[in-house]
Amino acid sequence: MKLFILFATAVGAAIGGWWVTTHHPDLVNKIENFINKGELHTLEIRFGAQELMEAHKRELLKDKRHEYLKPALKFYPYLLMEVKYCLSDRLTGEGVILWDLRDGEMVIQTKDWEKTHGFGDCLSSHATKEEFKILNILARKGGTVDRESLSKTLRTENEILDSLIDSCRRKNLIVQAGNSYRLHLQRPKFNILPETRLDKKLVTQPVKRAARLSTRYSPQHIIHVAHAAFGNHFSIRKKSIVYLPVHSIVVKNPDGSIHTSHWNALNGKLLEPSHLME
Repeated sequence: MKLFILFATAVGAAIGGWWVTTHHPDLVNKIENFINKGELHTLEIRFGAQELMEAHKRELLKDKRHEYLKPALKFYPYLLMEVKYCLSDRLTGEGVILWDLRDGEMVIQTKDWEKTHGFGDCLSSHATKEEFKILNILARKGGTVDRESLSKTLRTENEILDSLIDSCRRKNLIVQAGNSYRLHLQRPKFNILPETRLDKKLVTQPVKRAARLSTRYSPQHIIHVAHAAFGNHFSIRKKSIVYLPVHSIVVKNPDGSIHTSHWNALNGKLLEPSHLME
C-alpha cells in the first residue's frame, strides 16, 4: 500500500510539473529567478542606448521640439539550443537555434533578427507531430495544396487523412478553399532549416537584478514543437535560457505624448512590433 501511495504521489507530481511548465511558464520563470538569486545569462550588449540615440537622432527627433527621455534596458527570454539534423541522406547539419519564449517564433538569422512566422500559432494550438506533416507539406508547396496531393504525399488512409485535416482546421492552422487547403497565416515562414544563422559568434554574460520580461511559452513546450516540426532526425544536445538585451528609447513629442521604440542591443536594429509582445 505504501509503495502504491509513493508511486501515485510521484506520478501526480510529474503530471503537475508538466501542467505548470506548459500552462504557467511565467510561474516557472519566477521560481528559477528566486533559485538563481536574480542572475540571468544575457547576450552581449554590442550597441549602447546613447550610441543608438545619436546614430538615429535625425529619424527619432524630427525637429527641436522633440526630446529624448531616459532610455530603459530590458531583457527578452529566448531558448538557446545546440542541435543536429539531417540535411540529406548523406549529410548532417549542426548548429544552434534561438527561439523566442514570448512570441513562440524561431530566429532565422541574427544579422537582421529575421524570424519565422507560424510556430507561435502551432504552439498555442498544441500542434502534434502528425499535424505538422500536413503543415510542412503546405509550407513546402507555397502554402496551398489540394486534397489529392496531400493524400499522395502522405500515403495514408483516407479516414486518417480526413481526421488530421479536420484537426488542423479546428485549430485554425489551415482553412479550406474549394478542394484545396491553405495555411491560415499571412506570409507563413517556417519551411526552414532548424538552425539560426549567426552573424557573429554568440557571447553570453551573467547579469544580476535586471529587468527581464516573463515567458509566454515554456522551454519544454518549444522543444516538443521543435521535435514535431523537424522530424525524427532532429536532436537537441544542449539547451539553456538566454536573454536578449533590448533598449527602449523614449521620445517626448511636442504635444506631450510619448513614443517608444525598441532596439536590439546585439545587432543595433529596430525591433518590429511582432517581436515585442510586452
